[in-house]
Amino acid sequence: MSSIASAQMNIEITGVGQALYPIAVMRFQNEAKLPTSVTDIIRQDLARSGYFKNTENGNATESDEGTPNYKTWAARGADALVVGSVEQKSATNFEIRYKLFDIRKSQSLNGLVLTASTDNLRQVAHKIADDIIFKLLGERGIFSTNLSYVIKDGKRYRLVISDADGQNIRNALNSAEPIISPAWSPDGKRVAYVSFEDRKPVIYIHELATGKRISLSNQKGNNSAPAWSPDGKKVALALSRDGNTQIYLINADGSGLRRLTRGSTIDTEPQFSPDGRFIYFTSDRGGNPQIYRMSAEGEGSEGAKRISFKQAFVTSPRISPDGKNLVFIANGGSGFKVHLMNLATGETVALTDTVNDESPSFAANGRYVLYSTRVGARRVLAAVSIDGNSKQILSIPGADVRQPSWGPFMD
Repeated sequence: MSSIASAQMNIEITGVGQALYPIAVMRFQNEAKLPTSVTDIIRQDLARSGYFKNTENGNATESDEGTPNYKTWAARGADALVVGSVEQKSATNFEIRYKLFDIRKSQSLNGLVLTASTDNLRQVAHKIADDIIFKLLGERGIFSTNLSYVIKDGKRYRLVISDADGQNIRNALNSAEPIISPAWSPDGKRVAYVSFEDRKPVIYIHELATGKRISLSNQKGNNSAPAWSPDGKKVALALSRDGNTQIYLINADGSGLRRLTRGSTIDTEPQFSPDGRFIYFTSDRGGNPQIYRMSAEGEGSEGAKRISFKQAFVTSPRISPDGKNLVFIANGGSGFKVHLMNLATGETVALTDTVNDESPSFAANGRYVLYSTRVGARRVLAAVSIDGNSKQILSIPGADVRQPSWGPFMD
């Protein structure tokens, strides 16, 4: 990574779930020794999940030794209790302990003992929040995942990486020309994107740990819309090298370019299904843009099948990690909104009430969708749960934020 970005996200929770799980997250003992509050990050993560209501928001502490008084906590309205402590091991190293109790069932759910430095306290807090989600709800939390997005500040563009809450921003690329379509590799170590730094669209693959990158595709005309195969070995992309924009497949080292569609209209925005068997894409072969699906070997081996039917203008398909849902941007006459389709039934619902939505991206657990939209005169990031109940706005004062992509689980 290059220099740390100074801008920080503001987060506004604009909607919450219907029935929230009351949880008491007590201030970690001896936390004043830390430069960053682990307790506050855990509380913020749980509130942003759309599942929890913090019943304790002050500075009161509770011992992480022994057993709590379950009846007392139940009377205070908590269904779960989080306690923790901090022990300083050196000037920059700490041991963070946390324990979780199920007040409803009067039992301990154990906890974690984590070693932290001053540089990774946020990651430790996110890991604890993920552990709480898993133990209480039985699903994997996404607080330890990363986001990528583009900040437009004046005439400059920055591709940045951040924590899942938009904080802890790190610069990956700084340019005077637009950067679009970032796409995470399945292992979370690389990001493919389109950069206009050579005054034309070129696709790059950027290794985040080292900053090294390769030019994946610099063909004549447009090079756009990169999308990784599930095994990370190939990238689908859209090229206009032979005239109209069509979908191609290329090895992640830039070799073995192969054309997958051969229509006379525009085919673009490819996305692999999680099992790697199919590619979903946007095409105007039927008139207006709609979503189609073909074999990952190309439409020559099996004809493309139209997937979207209920809106007149549909773009930007993204498949959920479990392969059950599709999100896309559609204009049904009231502006461009994020829509969710159940792929088994074809049932489609609008998830947002904004009208300038772009670039949807699923969280790694498939429970949330990140997207770009317009609020006032600026573009911001927003997130919505797939049931539509929990909504958030993530914005940076004085800058446009756009082109988001939610990273995978990091094992």
